Amino acid sequence: MTADKYLSMREKVSGFSFANLGIFSGFASSIIGAVYSLVLLDIFHNSAIVGVYVSIYYAFALIIGLFAGEIFKRISKARLFYVCLLFAGILYFMMAFSIKPATFISLDFLSAVPQVLIGLLIPLFMADFSKDIGMAKLNGRYWLWVNVGALVAPMLAVLIADSFGLRAPFFAAAAMYFAGLAVFSRMRIIQQDKKAKAINPNRTLKSVWRSTILFFRRPAFVRAYLVLFGAYALVAMRVIYVPIIVMEQGFSKDILGLILTLGIVPYVVLSQPMAWLAKKYGKKQWLLAGFLSFAVLAFCALFAQGWTLLVIFVLWQISGAFIEPLRDLLFFDAAKKEERARFMGIFRTASSIPRFIAPLLGAVAIFAFGATSAVWIITVFIALLASFVLLRK
Repeated sequence: MTADKYLSMREKVSGFSFANLGIFSGFASSIIGAVYSLVLLDIFHNSAIVGVYVSIYYAFALIIGLFAGEIFKRISKARLFYVCLLFAGILYFMMAFSIKPATFISLDFLSAVPQVLIGLLIPLFMADFSKDIGMAKLNGRYWLWVNVGALVAPMLAVLIADSFGLRAPFFAAAAMYFAGLAVFSRMRIIQQDKKAKAINPNRTLKSVWRSTILFFRRPAFVRAYLVLFGAYALVAMRVIYVPIIVMEQGFSKDILGLILTLGIVPYVVLSQPMAWLAKKYGKKQWLLAGFLSFAVLAFCALFAQGWTLLVIFVLWQISGAFIEPLRDLLFFDAAKKEERARFMGIFRTASSIPRFIAPLLGAVAIFAFGATSAVWIITVFIALLASFVLLRK
């Protein structure tokens, strides 16, 4: 797949311009993440069913990721990014005011399409404009802004939810996507339009299958995939079950907002230093430190109660901060420039599959042991398996 041609743009546009968009996506995703599982719990009234629902949602997201390469063949990245930001804002605005559960669920699944594509397009833009900056530095900047945006989001989400209802925070998420759209429009990026191609379902499926086979024949791609899989599996378990367990422990929504906010601090502090440390000393040892320390803390969470448990929930965010800025870099190290758009969607299914599998495993653990806290057994094994992948030569 040939790279898209950039016909014009503002003079000062660089890789940092796209990395800075992380503040909008970080704010939006974090404000949703703070209340998402609680909204689902309000709909389904059962934490295990919440896990099953989230699994089905990410199975749908997985399909979108697999076909992303085919979408990139037909639509320029700039035009697609504009449309995705617009529709993400519209859909979340509608979700804020949806009353019926069926309406919310329908909009939730529709929102997966722009969400997945936005998550793919930003790093592709960063790579296109990385030049002599390097992806490690750009990734560090991107995750810094993601986490700065996420720092205030949980407390704001709780405040809005207490004042206007659980679904009202989706309005703030919509506003952030519209703000991101305004900033992107000011870059004035124009790309050469793709030639219109008739869609042949059989040919498209064969192309997706061929790309998938080629991807998994490359050992470096497989290693990058498994590391990303492990990282997102831990995120999935944490995002879904931490809010539920905090409420089960008898704490208020205000305490939940505080814990989620404190958990962002390590990411803000370590995003830039981790990029520098990875460039100077390598990525493997920092990723390994993140996964192993997370396994230890998740094991401790199995037996902790009350405020001790909340301290663990904050501490293991330091482990996550070691992993987050580095988890994509193994792919960009292995992929040639002309391969990135073709394989990026397949690589990023490693962020969707664990969000499908991990909640299902969590639901099984809850049913088997009769307690929501049993889900941390799953996180221990996930973190140890990711560490094993990193240790293998």
